[in-house]
Amino acid sequence: MFQCTLCEREVCYVSKFCVKCKKIKHYLNLYEDRVYEVLDNVLSRTQTKQDNKIQQEIKEEIENKKQNLQPLKK
Repeated sequence: MFQCTLCEREVCYVSKFCVKCKKIKHYLNLYEDRVYEVLDNVLSRTQTKQDNKIQQEIKEEIENKKQNLQPLKK
């Protein structure tokens, strides 16, 4: 009984990788560097994108609060 080499969370009995990590390894074998590009572009955000996302969320929150504070019109 071993721990998965990649995620270090799942228990493995036969191989070094759990089922989910084995799938990731398979993608790496098939698509090579493309996997890293997709992960970087989709899951990773630059500081600028992080700041933009934070500003967008704050703006939406402020707008929602303003709408809630407006008196009800009849």
